[in-house]
Amino acid sequence: MVKKKGYTIAMAGKGGTGKTTLAGLLVRFLKEHEMTPILAVDADANSNLNEVLGLEVGETLGEAREMMKKDVPVGMTKDIFIEMKVEQALVEANGFDLMVMGRPEGPGCYCAANSLLSKFIERMMDNYPYLVVDNEAGMEHFSRLTTKYIDLLLIVSDSSRRGILSARRIYDLVDELNIRVGRKYLLVNQYRDKLEGLVTKETGTFGPDSVSTIPEDDLIYQFDLEGKPTVELPPDSVALQAANEVFEKLLIEISE
Repeated sequence: MVKKKGYTIAMAGKGGTGKTTLAGLLVRFLKEHEMTPILAVDADANSNLNEVLGLEVGETLGEAREMMKKDVPVGMTKDIFIEMKVEQALVEANGFDLMVMGRPEGPGCYCAANSLLSKFIERMMDNYPYLVVDNEAGMEHFSRLTTKYIDLLLIVSDSSRRGILSARRIYDLVDELNIRVGRKYLLVNQYRDKLEGLVTKETGTFGPDSVSTIPEDDLIYQFDLEGKPTVELPPDSVALQAANEVFEKLLIEISE
């Protein structure tokens, strides 16, 4: 199979489910399988994908939106200014780049700024064979900033009934927003064996081939407490092993 250009994977899920950790592990998987370069986009208002990936972030695009309203240099058009800010906000790493969307801090309409950002982000996406977007719980943010087709939507839940119901709402919201999605897949994270009955019951509407579980892993908590990038988990991490199995099942064929 010919490698597909611009393959887009979006992550969604309510806060606390571990979706950002899984987004980082997905970037690691793509790198290890030479599916590069990757553009990782942190579109979550509570931005911390950079910490999972072990990167420092300077500017965000939310700050660029603020500046565009009042601080565009004399003689520079807004188009040129926002393009410059997009390039400055890009954090370059080995095999992938990271862009943090952030959010505007002040009141007012950001329609014009979002429109310009959308245009330049779309253009940047064309330079990357693989795109990983870590979204907020909802999908509105993605729908505002890009019209790009999502090849794979990974909806992350914890192993509680409330978490899975929240994932179901996100699943349905995609259709309401008319976002074009090739495949939707549920990842039940922080899974424990004794919850098997509950998870099986509550995930039935997703279909048997659209759900996988990622076990609870003390190493993830340890890395978080010690401030270590989760992307550096050792090979014996049970969560890493399970995530890699899922990613291989869903993605490896597109690189062949």
